Amino acid sequence: MNQLPVVGLVYKLCKILEAEGIVYCHWKSNVALERSAAGDNDLDLLVDRRSAQRFTEILSRCGFKEARMPSGSQIPGILDYYGYDAESDRLIHVHLHYQLVLGHDATKNYHLCIEKPFLASSVQTDLFRIPAPEFEFVVFIIRMALKHSTWDAILGRQIGLSAGERQELAYLQARVNNTQVHRILAEHLPYLDVEVFVDYLRSLQPGSSYWARRRAGLRLQNDLRACARRPPIVDEWLQLWRHLLWGVQRRVFKRVTRSRLANGGAMVAMVGGDGAGKSTAVEAVGAWLSEYFEIGKVHMGKPSWSLTTVIVRGLLKIGTMLGLYPFSIQNELDPDPAVFPGYPTLIRSVCTARDRCLTYSRARRFASNGGLVICDRFSLPGIMAMDGPQVERMTKNLKSNWFIKLLIKLEEKYYQQIMLPDLLAVLRVNPAIAVQRKTDEDAVSVRARTTQVWVLDWEKTPAHVIDASQPVVKVLSDLKTLIWSNV
Repeated sequence: MNQLPVVGLVYKLCKILEAEGIVYCHWKSNVALERSAAGDNDLDLLVDRRSAQRFTEILSRCGFKEARMPSGSQIPGILDYYGYDAESDRLIHVHLHYQLVLGHDATKNYHLCIEKPFLASSVQTDLFRIPAPEFEFVVFIIRMALKHSTWDAILGRQIGLSAGERQELAYLQARVNNTQVHRILAEHLPYLDVEVFVDYLRSLQPGSSYWARRRAGLRLQNDLRACARRPPIVDEWLQLWRHLLWGVQRRVFKRVTRSRLANGGAMVAMVGGDGAGKSTAVEAVGAWLSEYFEIGKVHMGKPSWSLTTVIVRGLLKIGTMLGLYPFSIQNELDPDPAVFPGYPTLIRSVCTARDRCLTYSRARRFASNGGLVICDRFSLPGIMAMDGPQVERMTKNLKSNWFIKLLIKLEEKYYQQIMLPDLLAVLRVNPAIAVQRKTDEDAVSVRARTTQVWVLDWEKTPAHVIDASQPVVKVLSDLKTLIWSNV
């Protein structure tokens, strides 16, 4: 193991568990243990209940965070923790088991109450503790029986072992002592008929028919009926239902079930001038987090138009085309205080404020329910003029009337409802560098937008500033580390 490409966070965790005498083992798929060490596979760890508190404290010290699936998918005795290893840029998934709960991926219906002897058989390798191959072999055969002998597996053409499963079976068969296997069955699983076990093992071999495997699997399930969390017939119907439901969600609604952090969701906003790499960062962070978690991405700078905005702007467009008033847009960073921008411009600013408020409300609702929201730009009244109230700024030196006052009041009302995000990350870059990067846009505009971010004293705000002049890889690493330590 010491020659394998071990991820730093995995190495740190395992060495602390070994030093503190935590009773645990990496309980399955040890044929590919090097992939777990490298962070390519989940860490499937079985932990003694008596070590539970100490184990979770160690996870917390290493920066791991608990996540939970939707209530219908959460399995008793099984928890999920994630940690970020900055050096390898990987999220490490610890699939924590206090109970050996096995079965079809959609239901996990059977609990084998053999955790104590299973753990007692484990030995320490260079990195992980692993169980005796005979225990792992017995559990593997039961896992395959419960996974590949159901009607759902037959209908989904998953009756045969995958290439990885065949490799794991061969790996274990080469290491087990059959006498020890029979002893484990007799001593720890006396309700499991040895002949049924052998029959199912035989049905796993290449050339075995679907129906032979189905019959052997049903006999094995019958022997395990006292271990079932729900009646087998109910479990099979639930498998079929979830297979159908999840298929519709994936194919029709393009939704895939993801975890949500147990300590709640968060709204993360990224602010920066042109050329700071903000859009690139938003996309990269979104892709990084969405592998495991429910995330949402919103653009607060250019919010989606509501139906009201579509109607109002449509009417304003018609009025412009009919020549009822001229079309004009003031520079939002430096409006001319002596020129009246026109009512259409002011009305559009109020519509934008309303759309930003609605976008914020939806995003905050998603975060309050456990999701992670990544915001591209954010409204920061009192800190930045960009993406903030515009009507009063554009009319402050002009004679006001009741309508302008109404628009000012409406706009302020919308922005007052937008509270600061849970984490504000500022990508700060020198305006000269920004102009060099954004060669396809007007240099004056790029410099103006970037300067506003560059000259602000961010130390007086709750923002976390990241030097965006660094290479992209370093910027993203700093940003991910910041986000992970704050969500």
